[in-house]
Amino acid sequence: MRIILRLAKVIGMNQISSWFRRFTAKLSMGLRSFMSGRYGTDRLNMVILCAGLFCSLLSVWVKVVPLNLIFWALSYGLMIWAIFRTLSRNTYKRYQENRKFLQFFTRLKDRQNRYFNCPKCRQLVRVPRGKGKIAITCPRCGEKFIRKT
Repeated sequence: MRIILRLAKVIGMNQISSWFRRFTAKLSMGLRSFMSGRYGTDRLNMVILCAGLFCSLLSVWVKVVPLNLIFWALSYGLMIWAIFRTLSRNTYKRYQENRKFLQFFTRLKDRQNRYFNCPKCRQLVRVPRGKGKIAITCPRCGEKFIRKT
């Protein structure tokens, strides 16, 4: 710390701050060019990272050696998977994974509707819950099928 303060007095604070700004700008541009064309983070990545962190904490708290090793390996596996998804250049596949993940959890939260796949075209059809057996018409192909809600 003293060396930095002496250097600041000799060189001048303005020169150090301008050098630091140029350095961070170059670092930022380098990171931007490295990440261009890569997927980045999304909700699924954040859930995977949180699960990895949770497993890491469990591996510290659990004193039983086999369970400790399992949680440790699981935490590293989850974190490596999240880094792989972040740096992946196959953005379409990562987008589809995240879309299916979000679709699954929105279905779990939706307590007022049921979801069925059309037997002909596999279109997802949403119908209200609690109506008993109803005839459902697919909006895409017009196929009619009967399901209990």
